[in-house]
Amino acid sequence: MRQPFLVTRFVIVVLGVISAPTDNASAQPVPEEFVPVTDSILQTPPPEDWLMWRRTLDSWGYSPLSQINRDNVDTLRLVWTRGLNRGNQQGTPLAYNGVLYMPNPGDVIQALDAVTGDLLWEHRRELPADLNEYMGGLVTTKRTIAIFDRFLLDTTGDDYLMALDATTGEMAWETQILDYQVNPALQTAGPIIANGKVISGRSCRATATPDACVITAHDAYTGAELWRRRTIPGPGEPGDESWGDVPFEERKHVGSWMVPSYDPELNLVYMGTSVTSPAPKFMLAGQENAHLYHNSTLALHADTGEIVWYYQHLNDDWDLDHPYERLLITTTMAPDEEAVSWINPRLQTGEVRKVITGIPGKTGVVYTLDRETGEFLWATPTVAQNVITHIDGATGDVTENAEVTFSALGQERLACPSWAGGKDWEAGAYSPLTHTMYFPLRNACQRLLSTTDGGSPYALAARHELAPGTDMLGTVRAISVERGTTEWLYEQRAATMSLVATGGRLLFGGDTNGRFRAFDQDSGAVLWEINLGSPVSGYPITFAVDERQYVAVSTGTAANASINLRMTPELQPSAGNNLFVFALPGQP
Repeated sequence: MRQPFLVTRFVIVVLGVISAPTDNASAQPVPEEFVPVTDSILQTPPPEDWLMWRRTLDSWGYSPLSQINRDNVDTLRLVWTRGLNRGNQQGTPLAYNGVLYMPNPGDVIQALDAVTGDLLWEHRRELPADLNEYMGGLVTTKRTIAIFDRFLLDTTGDDYLMALDATTGEMAWETQILDYQVNPALQTAGPIIANGKVISGRSCRATATPDACVITAHDAYTGAELWRRRTIPGPGEPGDESWGDVPFEERKHVGSWMVPSYDPELNLVYMGTSVTSPAPKFMLAGQENAHLYHNSTLALHADTGEIVWYYQHLNDDWDLDHPYERLLITTTMAPDEEAVSWINPRLQTGEVRKVITGIPGKTGVVYTLDRETGEFLWATPTVAQNVITHIDGATGDVTENAEVTFSALGQERLACPSWAGGKDWEAGAYSPLTHTMYFPLRNACQRLLSTTDGGSPYALAARHELAPGTDMLGTVRAISVERGTTEWLYEQRAATMSLVATGGRLLFGGDTNGRFRAFDQDSGAVLWEINLGSPVSGYPITFAVDERQYVAVSTGTAANASINLRMTPELQPSAGNNLFVFALPGQP
């Protein structure tokens, strides 16, 4: 592996070296004494806090808080709201010790009083004027940040990792990961912390070299780079042969653009990857070559970045990425043969496995793998899909539908789902109360043209449409982790967005038409609903301050929300970026 590219700048807050004149923090410090966040806290977070993207390193999207429950959620009321910065808004607030840390579009980070919504401080990173030229319009997206020790950690739009002092918003240090003018990569997701290491992925642009397609680890105290792992193998590396005769420098765009999961006991980081550029494999080394490690789950040793195992979900012609949340659950195995399409014949009913499960990609297919070894256990479709015809239960090998793949430019195909999902970046959730996982999915397909006109990095042009036989685009599907059965299905016209599960046996989630709802985890019944006016594009969370539980969610603009709204043209929400916080009335 080449030597890591490292530029670290320290600021007065940490070492008293030099200031950071190009980045601005304002307002007042966080009140009360700040308790540093440790690995122990992150691995067993207090119920009242939400300290990372999906709250826990296993990516459950679950909080044990239960003050708001099925019996009283119909009285939920708005406590405060606040406007957010302009841009592509998909933020997740972090909640710690009565403060919300809200990532806004464009690398604006705010500390807010969680009870009142008052601004405590704001940090605005001054991004280069030419950034859009290299990155494109999605560069303003900021899904999450991380917290560790006294630092808030952000993978920035200009390809740095920066640490802010959580009490003041002043920059503590920054480390350059890539030179965006040479190897541009979108850092839209954000990192996690794995035993003091900042682990992050990114979406390497098609104009970059394979060296932009990296997962990295940095020291959370200093920003020093510890390792980087390319998601495209080079000459002499395992997987190099999977690209056939494609020269190394022409291997493109295998990104890792969502947030990883982490198992502290196994010391494994789980990261998903995306499609190649171009997508149709006849333009690369042919469908018979795997083009590793695109559309795969990678299990990485957290100390070294070594790939311990991988599983490839799809040899992709259609831009059906697989980078989404991986749920880490220990479960009894009892897949229902009538409901589950593909099952490992060696699997013994009743055996207990540590699994990685969920819907990792746009196809909407549920995959359950052994998270120690990567062994395929079972998989089954959810929404309409026609790109996979078979998965070998014994090996996990996936067979793609030859009738839908491309063999020449100018060909047209109807592929299901759409490249906006199926499943997309909107997160599902898992509740240990029901042993059920819940996913926001779409009934959508796409008419694809294989073309190099129009400048698409995928060599595809698409027209998105509803799946045949339905006029309901949005769904929430409840799936048994143990059996693989659908426990209930909620369908509606508008596309559904991210979910959060709570100890009150509730499931909160929104849609592209601005509705934010509370569902009953057991039945799917809608127990409460409010119109927030704009697509509910942010990730909802719940937290508590002084024994009062709150629910927070944000709205705004998001690229695939626009795609989904075009399929439901009668729905005309506004496009305001706002943060909303709710609680029960009359609580202390």
